Amino acid sequence: MNPSSLRVTSLNLNGIRSASSKGVDAWLRHQACPDWLCVQEIKALEADMTPELRALGGLQGAFHHAQKPGYSGAGMYFRHTPDDLRIGFGSPEFDAEGRYVEARYRLPDGMRLALVSVYFPSGSSSEDRQLAKFRFLAEFEEHMKALQAQGEVILCGDVNIAHKEIDLKNWKGNLKNSGFLPEERAWMTHVLDDLGWVDVFRALNPLPEQYTWWSNRGQARAKNVGWRIDYHLATPGVARLAQRGSESIYTAERFSDHAPLSIDYALAL
Repeated sequence: MNPSSLRVTSLNLNGIRSASSKGVDAWLRHQACPDWLCVQEIKALEADMTPELRALGGLQGAFHHAQKPGYSGAGMYFRHTPDDLRIGFGSPEFDAEGRYVEARYRLPDGMRLALVSVYFPSGSSSEDRQLAKFRFLAEFEEHMKALQAQGEVILCGDVNIAHKEIDLKNWKGNLKNSGFLPEERAWMTHVLDDLGWVDVFRALNPLPEQYTWWSNRGQARAKNVGWRIDYHLATPGVARLAQRGSESIYTAERFSDHAPLSIDYALAL
């Protein structure tokens, strides 16, 4: 990593205890070395969090736990103590599901920067959950606008939407499936084209077959039949600081059904 840059990694853990048992801590300490690790789907209550889980990679952690045991949950680990820390984004419905952690900083150059770890709902289990996902998109869009008004933002997480055909292997067979529905893809287009957010990984890497999640069925991972549903979404000022060639989807080890997504930014604290 460039010494004048800071690394941001996002990873859906699909259970923090499971990922820990698969070696994610050693990877974070000795190979990944992020300055911020945004995690989703921790699937743990506060009482489940051992000292080791609270300090993955030797970093400080903050967490948003779902009320329901073994469900959802988001967190952020940071090397640099935030000036302000926010848990939840003010939604009674979705804050109960543990989906949002935000860390705020004032950088030496005067930039106001917010780092966000967010876990968007999946709509694949039922029509009710798909309707909940649409409610989330509507609420969260308003929150994204409010974030933009306060400074630069790097928003990381499992968005549970593949934006374009290049972002999943079997796009023709998924046109009517949650995660690739026209309404979901239109929302993402609106966020990028109308609200001005940047899909940082795609801005740096236009290549096909860049996926972050694979089904556990049918040797999908071995065959790279995947989806790109994990993102760094950033406001334009900080998106311009993303360092080309630093973007990485780490697949050499398997900690989860998702792969870690890392990008370095030319930032200093």
